[in-house]
Formats: sequence, structure tokens, C-alpha cells
Amino acid sequence: MENPILKSARILLLSLTLFGSHLALAQTEVSAPLPIMPLPANVTAGQGEFTIDGQFTVGFKAFTEPRMDRARNRFLNVLFAETGIPFSREAAPAGPKFAIEVKGPSETIEKLGEDESYQLTITPDSVKLAAANPLGAMHGLQTFLQLVRITPHGFTAPAVTIDDKPRFPWRGLMIDAGRHFIPIPVIERNLDAMEAVKLNVFHWHLSDDQGFRAESKVFPLLQGKGSGGQFYTQEEIRHIVTYARDRGIRVVPEFDMPAHAQSWFAGYPNLASGKGPYQPTKQWGVLDPAIDPTRESTYQFINLLIGEMTTLFPDAYFHVGGDECNGKEWDANPVIQEFKQKHGLKDNAALQAYFSARVQKLVTSHHRIMEGWDEVLQPDTPKDVVIQSWRGRASLLDAAQRGYRGLLSNGYYIDLNHPASEHYLVDPLEGIADKLTPEQQASILGGEATIWSEFVTGTTIDSRVWPRTAAIAERYWSPANVRDVDSMYERMGEEAQRLQHYGITPKATEEEMLEQMSGGTNPEALRVLASVVEPPKGYARGQMRSFTTDSPLNRLVDAVPPESETARVFRQICERIAAGKGAPEDWQTAHDWLVLWRDNDAKLEPSLSKSDLTAELAPVSQSLKQTAEIGLAALATLQAKQPANAAQQKQDLELLQNAEKPQAVLLLKVVAPVELLIKSVRAE
Repeated sequence: MENPILKSARILLLSLTLFGSHLALAQTEVSAPLPIMPLPANVTAGQGEFTIDGQFTVGFKAFTEPRMDRARNRFLNVLFAETGIPFSREAAPAGPKFAIEVKGPSETIEKLGEDESYQLTITPDSVKLAAANPLGAMHGLQTFLQLVRITPHGFTAPAVTIDDKPRFPWRGLMIDAGRHFIPIPVIERNLDAMEAVKLNVFHWHLSDDQGFRAESKVFPLLQGKGSGGQFYTQEEIRHIVTYARDRGIRVVPEFDMPAHAQSWFAGYPNLASGKGPYQPTKQWGVLDPAIDPTRESTYQFINLLIGEMTTLFPDAYFHVGGDECNGKEWDANPVIQEFKQKHGLKDNAALQAYFSARVQKLVTSHHRIMEGWDEVLQPDTPKDVVIQSWRGRASLLDAAQRGYRGLLSNGYYIDLNHPASEHYLVDPLEGIADKLTPEQQASILGGEATIWSEFVTGTTIDSRVWPRTAAIAERYWSPANVRDVDSMYERMGEEAQRLQHYGITPKATEEEMLEQMSGGTNPEALRVLASVVEPPKGYARGQMRSFTTDSPLNRLVDAVPPESETARVFRQICERIAAGKGAPEDWQTAHDWLVLWRDNDAKLEPSLSKSDLTAELAPVSQSLKQTAEIGLAALATLQAKQPANAAQQKQDLELLQNAEKPQAVLLLKVVAPVELLIKSVRAE
């Protein structure tokens, strides 16, 4: 029979792994702000609570439109998923329990800077949501859903008045469909999740060296030879644009040029600066092929392509990429070198500036505003170009001081697997606001989280985007002084649960992948190991092994989330113990988890060799066992208040340093907390 203490520890560990931190959720009810993400601008607590039952109705006062009817239905669908209570979908009679008062419509084609504010007033008797237009009303509906909770009186929402509006008008998520194709249902559920956390721009990266993903009827060989058969039809694109607008989300397309365009050249080699032959590459990185900026035929092609794509994407902004052009093909082409000399272009940066200026005029001719990565910022870049900074705040500051509008993505690269806390504390204006006039500060429009898809597929992308993007959404929406990391994690844990109602179920996907790796058997021991490891950070993964577009992304590194919730909570426990502030339950939990991890290797090891996908995990499992043994010894020494043997302590730290190194393209994240315990023990 399993030891009751270890059984409790195992159940707690699995609860944390599968359902988020129950410890954090318990604290939320007592001390944290309302469980809303992003936190509103202003909250005034009321008395009592509003009860949600089968008589709950939602109706409109004054203005309504079909989009609001659909928003109400989505709202009721999620509320049903949260409560299990069936609600009437008919138009509510006079005096509904929940009244929505919208003054008028939003723009037919959504515009940057539209009023997104709302006021939500909840009393024990009724709910009123007031907004200038449907955008604010949709935000208010999401806020109400976040307030719903189970109480001894049933499902309720607290009496409260919320006056809310966003801090930044541009709050985006970029999804790269060029490197790995992302299917339409995945795009849809990510748009649903964006609505839930009040993001309002979907930046769709549609072309790269690995694939051209949008159907062109003017240039059919773009997808015909450049997509490997994986692309979005024009009908699907129009569907996504409509789907997004229904949720208050603008869609900004990106077609990257002059570099990252190798997939274009497979069908149209005359666009290229080199001799070819070309095909969509299977490699990652900064590659040499680039569009030839010296031919008039290049601009005729781009003009026709932009003209066609703007019929699909009505948004005012059109992203042309512009990043990472290394110029090597330009240097090797004597015709291009002659062109540079003839036109007084001293280097490749000047040549790219020439190209960008020509493209900008084409974009403008189609009544769009050009957006580009910060490489497009040159001395004579037209002032209406929006600069998206991926290299850092220096370029964002430079752009703002020179009169350009800008967005920050540096610090929000969610594909790099950094913890939510790091992204959360990045602010578009931090460190530069005091160098800008108020007008220049207003030119910083906001930011975008970015998920580049070298190491994600439609199967695994959700765990890389969510729930960390909810924390980034709060940075874009909430007041600048909302920076409590502990509160963020507590509320993000709750938001992760809510996002399941929107189709975001990364834990279920992880479980499916663990079963796949285990050959369909119960992967309990593998699950324990998975709960304490993370993918490498930054660009380290590509340096550990060679990956291409053909590489299966089906190993443990692909299954686990970017941030181990178990390891994060364990580190907090160890920090308290090391500081002499550990509560009895901290000591007990640390002990139980360490025992669980110590004993897990014996359970896991026999099954690892049965699968090629798990055989590489043997040293990781052994490192976990060894780390846990060292941690248990440190705990015992601390509890006994005895000094440690200095030689043994040195040896343990050396072993931990080795365990901390990547193995099987994974990081064992409970090593550092154990190091804290070791270092807190006084040596002889």
C-alpha cells in the first residue's frame, strides 16, 4: 500500500501540474485583487453579490447589431460552461437581469484608437454594462465572466463598479504561420482566447523562407510551389478576418520582404537577387536569398500582390517585414553593385532603405499604412510608417524621438520560453518615457507578443502562447503601476482554467503526448518527470541539436510548458525555508515532493527504453533522483540545525551544477531551489 504522506504529495503534485496552483488560488480569495486579467483601471467594491441562476437574462437597451447578438451568445456559451446552468438564448424581455447599453456602432472597418472603454455595474439585483460601442461592451462581457464564482449561495458575481479602459490602443499577438503552418481551427481558438484577455490585433505572419501561406490568384505559383500544399485559401482568410472582427480584433497581415522570401522564389525566381534554383527551405536562421531591389519588375510584382492582398485584409495597416537581410546575395550580384554605385547608395542598409521607400509608396497607393520591423527605420523613412521593434527599446526610442509611431515586441518573444514574470515586467515605456515628450510617448502604440514557429506546430502552439500571453495582455491594458508578480501568477492560474472554455487546453495536449511517448500506457512516472522540466531558453535549443521543418516535434521538450508551475512553487517554498521563514506545511511539502522525485526514477526507468522518444530521458530522470536525495539531506540537516560537512557540501554543489546543465534538450528546474537549501546550511 502506498504511504499516505507520499500519496498526498503525489496527488498535490499532479493537481499543480494538471490544474494550476491550488495554493495560489486559495490565496487569491483572501488577499489578491479581483480574479480579473487584465486588471481594470478602476474598481469600486460594492455590498453583496449578484446571483446567477436559470432566470438570468441578457438584453440590449438602445443600440444593438448582429455582432452584439453573436457576442451575447458567446458570452452565454462560456457562462454555461462555467456554471452548467442552461440560459435562454431568446431576446430578453423588458428589464433583463443583465442590461447592455451601447451608444452606437463601431467603425465598419475597425480603426486604431477607437473607444474601448466600458463601465460594468453589478448590484445584488442587476447588472448594467455601458459602453460607447460594441468594442467596450465585448470587453465588459469578458470581465463579468471572470468575476463568476461558486459560493454557498450558488454561482454569483460580487457587487462592484468597474470603470475600465486600455492603457495602449495596440495590443497584439503575432502568430507565425510561415515556418510551420498553423491550421484554421487553431487560429480560431487563439482569437477566442485573445478576446478573453482583451487583445485587439492579430498579426498574421504569412510568408517566410519556409513557406508562402496565403492563396494568390494573381500569382498562383506563390502557394503552388512555395507552400508545400499548406496555405490559407482566400475564403479561409476572409473567414478569419470576419471571425476576428466579431471579437473586436483587427487582422494585420505580414508578407516579409526583401529577406525571408525564399519561398517566393520557388515559383518566381526572377524576383531573387541570386541565381537559384530556389525552393522553400527546411532550415532555420538568417539566410542569404533576398528580393532584387534594382529591377522595376520587382516593384510591379509587389504592387500587384499588395493590391490583391489588401482586398482580403481591410485593416489600415500592412506589414512588410524588413528584418534580417544580410545582403550577401546583393554583394555577389554585379548588377546590384553597379546599381548601388550609380544611385549613390553607399551600403546595403542604404539599398534596403531605397527598397523600403519604394514599397512604402506602393502600400500607400493601396490606401494602407506600412508597418515594418525596426530595420526599416532609416534616415528618410516616411513618417507614417509604424516601426515594430524586435531588437530593443533603443530603436523604439529612436523612432519616437524622430516622430514615428512604434510598437514593442522585444521582451515579448514567447517562443523563447522565458517565464511569465519576465514578460510581465517588460513595459513599452519603461526606461524611455523620461526621454520623450508627452506627444512622443503617445506615439508608442503598445506592443505585440510574438510566437515564431520554428519549434511549434498546430498541436503544441497553445502551450507556448497561453497562459503567459494573458500576463502580457495585462501589461498592455492595465495601469503601469500594476506590477505585482505574485498576484499576476495567482490570477494567471485562474485565467488558464477559464481559457479551457475557449478551447485552449494545453494540459490535455501534454497528457496526450505523454501517452503517445509511453505507448499508450499510464504515463504517471513520466508525468512526474515532465512536471519539473522546461524547454531551453532563448535560442539555445537550435544550438543543441539540428532541427529542420521535417523534424518531428513530439518529444518531452515539445510536450511540457515553457514554465514549470511545480518548480516555481517549489522554489518559493525553498526560498522561505532558506530564509528561516518556512511554515510547517512548507517543510512537509518540500519533503514529500523530494521523496516523490527520489523514488520516481525506479518507476520510470524500466519503461524508458521501450520508446525512442523516451530513451533519452534516462539521465534526466537520474539527475532528478540525485537532486532529490541531496535536497532531502539538506532538509534533514536544516531541521536538525546542524552544520554540514564542508567537503560533502562542495561535492553536492558540483553534482547539482552538472544536473542543471541541459539534458535531452531539457532543463531540470528543481535543481536551483535545492542549491538554495544547500547554501543555506552552515558548513563545518
